[in-house]
Amino acid sequence: MSFSAASVVEAIQLSSRLRRVVLQVDDPDALGIRAAGDSAVGVYFAPDHHPGGEGRTYSVRHHTGDLIALDVLLHSRGPGSAWAATAGPGARVVLDHASSWYRPGPQARWQLLVCDLSGLPAAARIVEHLPPEASAMLIVEVPDPDDLDYLPRHPGLTTVPVIGTGNGWAPSTLASTVAEYRLPAGRGYCWFAGEAAESRAVRRHLRRLGWTVDRYDITGYWRDGSEAWDARFAEVGGHARAVYERAVTEGKGEKVAFEEFDDACERLGL
Repeated sequence: MSFSAASVVEAIQLSSRLRRVVLQVDDPDALGIRAAGDSAVGVYFAPDHHPGGEGRTYSVRHHTGDLIALDVLLHSRGPGSAWAATAGPGARVVLDHASSWYRPGPQARWQLLVCDLSGLPAAARIVEHLPPEASAMLIVEVPDPDDLDYLPRHPGLTTVPVIGTGNGWAPSTLASTVAEYRLPAGRGYCWFAGEAAESRAVRRHLRRLGWTVDRYDITGYWRDGSEAWDARFAEVGGHARAVYERAVTEGKGEKVAFEEFDDACERLGL
């Protein structure tokens, strides 16, 4: 897996919840970051211990040459939040696992974008790179209306704010909002970035509508109650892993393999 060291060159407080950390990457070609969409990189905070060190994955908000900007969500706990809150010029990290999921395809006449705070930087980058003629709806769950000021404007974007729920403060209503939303006619595409249980519910809803896997990219960026989930998975997750590996071996592709894995997890009570 390709990786590169990087140095912090600037840190900017964007809001009470978001801090931008600008990194100069030693070897940007090694990472292969996509030019747009929901490109993301793994950030390892103790580069001397990479790849065994602790790290988190963050969306690339801007990417120009050897500079990348990561807009990191600040919260009360977690190594990533602590790093972003204190990182200053000269601090070193290692970047790895460059990846992306957003792929609407040429047949999509409109796009449904869905996220909570964790997906806000990726959603902002997607909106920023939408073609001028694109038609998109963004269902976004945030604690306060002021959080929406972060989003760029686009003439073809309809924003559906969901205020005061989810994000670890209250039960999420993202999935129910998606289920109740009246979708436009024609072939659409859905991108989701948010809490894992809500991602499962949105995926199930789209499958009930008859959508095939090429029409959506749905990713759980975080999981409410992750410690309990991890403990349970350590006990019973071997079956789900076997389901995933079998699907990959059978050539079903990563996306279908993950769906079968997630369905197996649900049957196991995960």
